[in-house]
Amino acid sequence: MSKTYAQKIDTIYLEKLLQSRPDLFQQILNHPTKNEVQILYTQIDRDQSNVPHFRSYSYRLNPNWYFYPASTVKLPTAILALEKINDLHIEGLTGDTPLRIDSAFEKQTKVSVDESAANGLPSIAQYVKKILLTSDNDAQNRLFEFIGRAELNAKLKKYGTKYSRIVNRLAIGDKGIWAKHTNPFTFNLDDHILYQQKAQFDPKDYDIKLANTLQGKGYMNDKDQLIHEPWSFEGLNVYALEDQQLILKKLLFPEAFKSKERFNLKKEDYNLLYDYMSRYPFESDFPKYDPIEFWPTYSKLLFYGREKDTVLNPNIRIFNKYGDSYGYNIDNAYIVDFEHGVEFLLAVVIQSNENGIYNDGIYEYETVTYPFLKNIGQLLYQEELKRTKKIKPDLSRFDFRKL
Repeated sequence: MSKTYAQKIDTIYLEKLLQSRPDLFQQILNHPTKNEVQILYTQIDRDQSNVPHFRSYSYRLNPNWYFYPASTVKLPTAILALEKINDLHIEGLTGDTPLRIDSAFEKQTKVSVDESAANGLPSIAQYVKKILLTSDNDAQNRLFEFIGRAELNAKLKKYGTKYSRIVNRLAIGDKGIWAKHTNPFTFNLDDHILYQQKAQFDPKDYDIKLANTLQGKGYMNDKDQLIHEPWSFEGLNVYALEDQQLILKKLLFPEAFKSKERFNLKKEDYNLLYDYMSRYPFESDFPKYDPIEFWPTYSKLLFYGREKDTVLNPNIRIFNKYGDSYGYNIDNAYIVDFEHGVEFLLAVVIQSNENGIYNDGIYEYETVTYPFLKNIGQLLYQEELKRTKKIKPDLSRFDFRKL
């Protein structure tokens, strides 16, 4: 059985590695607190049964120091939405079953069609695809509504997260009482109702004591007025890096955990998640994406950054969920090189907000955060190429390459 977070995490290796490349990282090393950097890197070694064993290294890892997790919360939501379908044990109900979403509270909206789907109808699987391919916010919000806030947070706790909560929809100003109410759902098959779920209300607040929830010197309000007060992240989603990597581990390597610690997913659920986590937008027909708006490496920040003219390595696949908002960039990834037998886990957060103003759309993504994520991913990949392994891993179940 592989060790999990009870293991002692090395806190020296990564700092020395960053210091060895001042050409890439000196600017960040000079101001690590200003850039809110945290890194969790995990090496993977397989035994003779191909079961993975982990050894982790961290830099400034602190689960009590708040960062805004943005879209990284979408991965556990996607997993737990598929799990809920299985938990219901309703014959004929699958992730592909067409659904309808109604409204039952102020600000809620209805859904009955999905033009991105081959059949024009919304489904849990279609929302999962859109989350993993291009980080669709509406897809996240619909899965959040389906699972329900109480169940979502109970499941996070069940699966071992210690410093996390998912309590808001994204990108619609969802706070307070509105976030506590979720929509009713109906699943239909050939005009027959398979399952109906009533509107839900969750009274809990899921308080977590955190530092750094007040940031900056000002923010832009909804009327584009500058308010000269710190921006508050109080009451928003929380998803610490070590929790992010734990959830990713359990998704990718269920065999490394006890049965009761694994997600209730079927083989086809795992394949859906693995496939669409590792796909590039141009490899999908439903949904279909504009290649100008969603270029190949759009969501692969670790290793590729956000560069549009990058030549893809056909042997490398990245299974990840990134996030970007309020100057924060986060990526939680499993990086695989099938040719060389390389595999490793890497979760990173970095922020750049030089003017200290929030909600103004002025952040240094292009000059600070994207290059940092690309460089740390590629540097650790090069270190992995040099690392000797006694047993070459069998990575065939992750090979969904279309290139």
